[in-house]
Amino acid sequence: MSALPEAYGAALERAMAHATDWLASVPSRSVRPASDADQVASSLLSSLPDEATDAADVVDELAALAEPGLMAIQSGRFYGWVMGGTLPAAMAADWLVSAWDQNAGLRFATPAAAAIEESAAAWLLELLDLPRGSDVGFTTGATTANFAGLAAGRQYLMDEAGWDLADLGLTGAPRITTFAGRERHAAVDLALRYLGLGACVPVDTDHQGRILPDALADAMDEQPGPSLVCLQAGNLHSGAFDPMSEAIAVAHDREAWVHVDGAFGLWAAVSPHLRGRLAGVEEADSWATDAHKTLNVPYDCGLAIVSRPEALRRAFSIHTSYLIATETGLGDPFDKVPELSRRARGIPVWAALRQLGRSGVIAMVDRLAANARALAEGLAGIPGVEILNDVVFTQVSVAFGSDDRTHRVTQRLMAEGIVWMSGSSWRGREILRISVSNWSTDAGDVAASIAAVRGAAEAEPEA
Repeated sequence: MSALPEAYGAALERAMAHATDWLASVPSRSVRPASDADQVASSLLSSLPDEATDAADVVDELAALAEPGLMAIQSGRFYGWVMGGTLPAAMAADWLVSAWDQNAGLRFATPAAAAIEESAAAWLLELLDLPRGSDVGFTTGATTANFAGLAAGRQYLMDEAGWDLADLGLTGAPRITTFAGRERHAAVDLALRYLGLGACVPVDTDHQGRILPDALADAMDEQPGPSLVCLQAGNLHSGAFDPMSEAIAVAHDREAWVHVDGAFGLWAAVSPHLRGRLAGVEEADSWATDAHKTLNVPYDCGLAIVSRPEALRRAFSIHTSYLIATETGLGDPFDKVPELSRRARGIPVWAALRQLGRSGVIAMVDRLAANARALAEGLAGIPGVEILNDVVFTQVSVAFGSDDRTHRVTQRLMAEGIVWMSGSSWRGREILRISVSNWSTDAGDVAASIAAVRGAAEAEPEA
């Protein structure tokens, strides 16, 4: 009889114990890691041992080595880099994904993974009110989701121009020009680099980073021809949304493909209170977002949504004798992402949506936005503090007078570890950037965070 269950039992029990201990420590522990990467590395074995080690002992050793270098990203007082926490059902589902060990590329080979992901995709389109029948690909994150959406756009434009991209490649191909706001996220530039499309044409934006439709029209008229337009749902610093209806109309009038980078901000579309800020977003051709950020599922879960499935599948699908392709119109999971082999990352999305339900998703998104407003209002009452953005979603950009003082306050906050708010620069100024992304952040966390900032500001007066 197989010893498979016994081989895993002790190690999984130890992992469960360590995970539970970690989660129990998060509300009260310092948010910042106690050790840096070099300090953690100094505790690791320099050479791989010759002898095997018991699996449960490996888990114990790993937990002890890692603990000093762990950032408490799941803390309600963590506001760095637009990183969400993890909902309980999504975390547990992610454990099952690892245990089941399904390669979620083929419907025929892993039918449960495919069916659950297809269910999650349908729920997402309904929640976000995007065109039903769109393809949804589960990617590694928002960067690859942008890559997938823009790849579909590149494919569509090449097909429209009569250029066989698969056979001929890009050499000698019609030039595709990409237009994006000056305050786009760098992930868009990275995706364009991956796709061989070169630098985009930067389009002027307003004081909150929103693209100006008239400036977009002028830029496109100066460089006619096949074009991609990248819009933004959620500016990295202000949280602002590009004027979707107007900008999409400009682009579509010039037969461009419109892609929306909505890494965290696309989720505003689920809320009746916030949806108006994204009016017309459903008229775009593709969208990218990250379920880890606002939906709070574990890492490794971007979403590429494309309204023209045939363009996405022509970009990524392959056909071989050993891959048993689906006979339905749904396509295989590998038709929609730049991977053949991948974990079933859509299952935690299904679990998160099933846990929350429609009303729960709306309430969570509204709560994140409300917490951002509460932080901004509380911080605005601290002498010398400036709130630099209109707080329209989950981002708050703060300055403390001079760049030098802002930098010192930010460094003190990170060193103290009561909260984690990352520094940045925006519109020529050093800022403290706050991203409210964690489902567990509550009024107590908000109050403690405001107090921590007040203390740091008082300890770092203007020079």
